[in-house]
This record gives sequence, C-alpha cells and structure tokens, in this order.
Amino acid sequence: MTEQQALFKYCVRLGDNALIQSYRLAEWCSNAPMLEEDLALTNMALDMTGRAQMLLQYAGSISGEGQTSDDLAYRRSEPEYRNNLISELPDNDFAFVMVKQMFTSTFEYFLYLALMESSDKTLAAIAAKSVKEARYHMAHTSDWVVRLGDGTGESNRRAQEAVNALWPYTGELFETDDVDRLLQEKGVAANLEQIQIWWRQYVIETIPAAKLELPSDDYQHTGGRIGVHTEYLGHILSEMQYLQRAYPDAKW
Repeated sequence: MTEQQALFKYCVRLGDNALIQSYRLAEWCSNAPMLEEDLALTNMALDMTGRAQMLLQYAGSISGEGQTSDDLAYRRSEPEYRNNLISELPDNDFAFVMVKQMFTSTFEYFLYLALMESSDKTLAAIAAKSVKEARYHMAHTSDWVVRLGDGTGESNRRAQEAVNALWPYTGELFETDDVDRLLQEKGVAANLEQIQIWWRQYVIETIPAAKLELPSDDYQHTGGRIGVHTEYLGHILSEMQYLQRAYPDAKW
C-alpha cells in the first residue's frame, strides 16, 4: 500500500463518518423538543455535510480515478462505506442523540486538534476548520447530557439507557490498522492511542457530573472500517442516494 492509497482511505473514513452523521442529525430538523435545539441540530448537520464534502473531494482528487465528492457520496454501495458503526445508529430519542454526539464530537475535537499538525497541508487546513465546529458540538452536547442526567427521573433514565446502548460502539473510534500506522510514520495521521486517553479523561469527568454511570462491560462492536455495517446503513443509503441513482449524471 502506497502513502497515496493510504491517504485516500484515511480521508474516505473521515468523510464517511461526517456524511452519515450529517444524515442522522438532519432527521431532527423540525423534530427537536424546542426551536433553539431544532436550529442547533440542523446547523450541526450542515457542519458535518460541509466537512464530508471537503474530505471526500480531497479523497477523490488523490484517488487517481477522477472521482468527485458526489461520486464517493452517492455512487458507492453499503460495503464500500468506511464509517464507524456508531454514526449510523438511529437517533430516535433526544437523550440518545445528545449522548451519541457527545461521544463522537469529543473524539472529533481531539482528532482534528491533532490533525492540525499533519504534514499534509490540505488535511491540516480541513482540520483547522473542523476543530472549531467540533469544539462547539462537544460543548453543546455535553451541556445537554449534564442537564438530562441531572434533571428529572425520566430524563436521567433515558440518558443512562443511551450511555449503556452507545458505549459498546465507542471502542471502534480508536481502532488502528495499517492505514493509520503508515500515515502516522509519515506525520500525516493522528495518534489514536493518545486521542483515546484525552477522550476517556473528558468522558470520565462528564458522565459522573451528569449523575450517570459508564458500563463495566468492555465488549465492543466493530466492522465499519472494513465495510461490515449494521442494517441501518442500507436504509440510509436507499434514501440518500435515490435521486442520484434514479437520474444518473443529471445536471442541476
């Protein structure tokens, strides 16, 4: 595997995570419990869409196959996606989406903070923009997790159920493979072991402040990075890709 091939895979992973997260967050448009939160979640979805476009556009430019961001977003099948499983889980409950975004946004904040020092100038520039968004996402959702956990008995119950359900998907965020190792040696990719330390420290401080508990079970779900997904991704793609597949090569 060449450095260029590894960089393509790395950017696709990051882009896919942002793309699928943006889809899930966009589902809350007009469905949040209050107008301010409706706007907040929609804006977070737009942040993720913009990040996905930048990363997939860069991936396409180095693929050597003339791919565009649209090609990568709309013309790949389910097994070709490389997003983490946590991003595709359905956000059917407000507490669930807040806990989920706290876990992922905290990871993204530390990830892009590290990638600002990447030897790849384009990736570093994308990281410099993304870290500002991730910082807000992390702070916003963390505040909500504390409010829900330290709120009513019902909000605490829902927040704790969300923590229990999502915890087994967090380990995949820090999986390291040959792509990561090759790019780390070149100074391109972030050190996920160090990011996990920072992430755990933040989460361990936030969860007790919300009067919640982390599960003791260390079992983790994996597979997204190699194209083995939950049943939910196929449903996402069937809707997200419908127009492009119904009218291929259409010009708008």
